Amino acid sequence: MAFPITRMRRLRRTESLRSLVRETRLSPAGFIYPLFICPGEGIRKPIGSMPGVFNLSVDEAVKECCEVAALGIGGIILFGLPEAKDEAATGAWADDGIVQRAARAIKLAVPNLLIMGDVCLCEYMSHGHCGIIVKSGDDYEIQNDPSLAILAKTAVSQARAGIDIIAPSDMMDGRVAAIRAALDGSGFSDTPILSYAAKFASGFYGPFREAADSAPAFGDRRSYQMDPPNLREAMREIELDLAEGADMIMVKPALAYLDVIAEARRRFDVPLSAYQVSGEYAMIQAAAQNGWIDRERVMMESLIAIQRAGASIILTYFAKDAARLLG
Repeated sequence: MAFPITRMRRLRRTESLRSLVRETRLSPAGFIYPLFICPGEGIRKPIGSMPGVFNLSVDEAVKECCEVAALGIGGIILFGLPEAKDEAATGAWADDGIVQRAARAIKLAVPNLLIMGDVCLCEYMSHGHCGIIVKSGDDYEIQNDPSLAILAKTAVSQARAGIDIIAPSDMMDGRVAAIRAALDGSGFSDTPILSYAAKFASGFYGPFREAADSAPAFGDRRSYQMDPPNLREAMREIELDLAEGADMIMVKPALAYLDVIAEARRRFDVPLSAYQVSGEYAMIQAAAQNGWIDRERVMMESLIAIQRAGASIILTYFAKDAARLLG
């Protein structure tokens, strides 16, 4: 007995038909491209665990941003590698800090390119943690409330440098409220906050810590980042950040937390982003280099999965390559 061809099978017959009826559509405008800014001039230093990603001096970052803008990518997010580190994270909030200098130079060269600023202290602290530490022997404790003042100063200095969106990733309690109050009090009430609201203590961050030179000198970050099994806690964290004044929210990482993205999309009617983090990128790159997968196909499939789960903004190191494929 011959069965009739289904409607959707008929509509999958050619690429033009598949494209016409496709439910999820990626666009370069929904991508944010991460950049790692380092001191010096003419520097484009490869990151070993992230093929195709570099530490860039400010002048090289400006060139990169011209290409990003030409590809129609939605924006960039800046991470800084300071000249020096200390226990006050001075490089994070200094008006002449590495991210602040980069932001000014990029705005001068590409004024319409959207710039996000990552607000965290791990790259700038001598111990590599995301807040002030009190240490006694092998024991240490994060000082949550004193850390908020530094985070708030960092946010204001970034806004003053021309950064369009403040993106706190530290996971200190109350940091969104502290940053919102500081921005409002400094004349930046129109500057939105994209909160890393559900940032999990993940094993996928390893390559980033090489790129940003931000590995903790001792201990780990599990006491202030989220426990991976906890979806309901993630929803509570998002709700709290929105109540404190966050305008947008982020889930990080992305691929191992698609259920968290989907639940956040179901519950919260605000712009939702997801970060396809360094480990996710590195795994795809490594498998492709070994000939085990089709790099372009898996790259696009992973990005589609993140958007299909509900993220309208995707932070990804694949932004340029995906934008070229999308035309």
